[in-house]
Amino acid sequence: MGERYTLGYAREAMAFLDRRTLASHGAFFEAHLLPGLRVLDCGCGPGGITQGIAARIAPGSVVGIDMDGSQIELATERANALGLKNVEFRQASVYELPFADASFDVIFSHALFEHLADKVRAARECLRVLKPGGAIGVCTPDWGGFVVAPETPDLKAAIAAYEDQQNRNGGDTRTGRKLAQVLTEAGFTHAKLAARYENYSPLSAIGNLMAWQLERDGMPQHGATFRRWQEDPQAMFGQAWLSCIARKAV
Repeated sequence: MGERYTLGYAREAMAFLDRRTLASHGAFFEAHLLPGLRVLDCGCGPGGITQGIAARIAPGSVVGIDMDGSQIELATERANALGLKNVEFRQASVYELPFADASFDVIFSHALFEHLADKVRAARECLRVLKPGGAIGVCTPDWGGFVVAPETPDLKAAIAAYEDQQNRNGGDTRTGRKLAQVLTEAGFTHAKLAARYENYSPLSAIGNLMAWQLERDGMPQHGATFRRWQEDPQAMFGQAWLSCIARKAV
C-alpha cells in the first residue's frame, strides 16, 4: 500500500506505547466490551490495551492483529507471562483479515488508521468480519487539534516536519476528524465522533520521543528544538484524540 509505520519498533517507541492501557486510551469504547463477546483488536502493537480488553470481556475472547511480527511475539510473550488464556495474537494486515465473515461481535482499533494509506479499504474489511448489529470503535490522534505551549516558531517547524514525514509515509495526521466519514463510506451506520485531550506529564514522555524520531529521520535541528522545549517549566503538550463508534447494520 506504499505506507510505513512512522513510529517504528525501536526501544524508544516501545517505551512510549507501553504507557497505554485500556483505561487510559480505550475508555471511549469500554461500554461495548461486555463479558462473553468475541473481540478483534486491529493494530494491537505490544498488546497492552489488548490485555485490558481480555480482562474486561472474559469469559469472552480477543484476537489482536498487527502487521509486524516482532509486535506479535512480544504481545504473546507478555500475555503468557500474565497467564491470560482468552487472548490470541496473529500477524496480519488490516487490509486482508484472516477471518471468516461475521466472526466478531465488536472491533476495536487504536492509533492505526492515521498510518493507513487506504482507510476506507481497511474499514470495509473490518465491516466484513463484524457480525450484523456489532459495533466498531476507532481512535486516532488529530494533529490539527494539538495544543502546545509555548508555541515558538522553532517548535511549530519541528511539529510540521514530523507531520510531513508521517504524511510522506502514507499516513494522514488529520485522520481523526475524518473517522466518521471513513466508516460511513465503508458501509457502517450511526457513526459518532468524540474528542478528548491527553496532557503529557512528564513532558519528556512526548518530548524525548519526538526528538528521537526527528533525529532518526535526519532532522537533528528539530530534535534539538524538542529537547530544549521540554525543559521549559511553562511548557505543555495537549494531544487531541478523536474517537468514532459506528455500527454494522442488522
